[in-house]
Amino acid sequence: MQALNPLAAWQIYVEQLYQQNQLFDANQSDRLHRWRSVEPESAAFLSWLLVAKRAKAILEIGTSNGYSTLWLAAAAKQTGGQVRSWEVSLERSRLAQQHAQAAGMADAVCFEVGDAGILLQTHQQPYDLVFLDAERPAYVDYWPYLQRLLVDKGSVLVVDNVCSHAAELAEFVSLVQSDDGFGSLTLPLGAGLLLVTRM
Repeated sequence: MQALNPLAAWQIYVEQLYQQNQLFDANQSDRLHRWRSVEPESAAFLSWLLVAKRAKAILEIGTSNGYSTLWLAAAAKQTGGQVRSWEVSLERSRLAQQHAQAAGMADAVCFEVGDAGILLQTHQQPYDLVFLDAERPAYVDYWPYLQRLLVDKGSVLVVDNVCSHAAELAEFVSLVQSDDGFGSLTLPLGAGLLLVTRM
C-alpha cells in the first residue's frame, strides 16, 4: 500500500478533527463548553490569505483545540513563518498542542496561555496577520492594542463571526470603520469574516 504524502495526511487529520468537533458541540448546551471551530471554508481562506501575503508573523487570539491553528500553521510552513496562538484555557491549549504534534505542525506554532486582554497590554511585536476568534464582548477593548500590532501597511486583522453574530459585533465593526488608518471589508464566508487592513 502506498503511503500518504504529508499534505494528504494533514488534510485528512484536519477534516476528521472538524467532524469530531462538530459532533461534540452538538451535544453541548453551554456554548462555552463547545470547541466552536471556524468553518472549513473560512479556515481555507485564512490559509490562502496568509500564503498570498507571504505572511511570516502570525498571531491567533483564541486557540480552542487548535483546528484553525492547524490551517494557519500549514500556511506558515509555506511562507517560512511562525504562528503565535493565545488561549485562556490551559487544558485547551495543551490539547491544541497535541493536535499540532499529531498533524506535523508543532514546529510552526508557539502556544501561549493567558487572557488576551492582559497579553495585549504588554505585547508589542508587529504582525503581518492577526486572526481574532475569541470572546466577542471584549473586542472593543482589544482594538487600541490590536492597532499597535498592525503597524505595517497591508498588515491584516481577520475577525470571525461578523455575520452570524452581527449584533454582538456591531459596536466593534463601527469602531474599526470609523478609524481612518484602516480599511475594512466583510466577506460572507462561513460565519462571516471581517478583513481589516492598515492603510
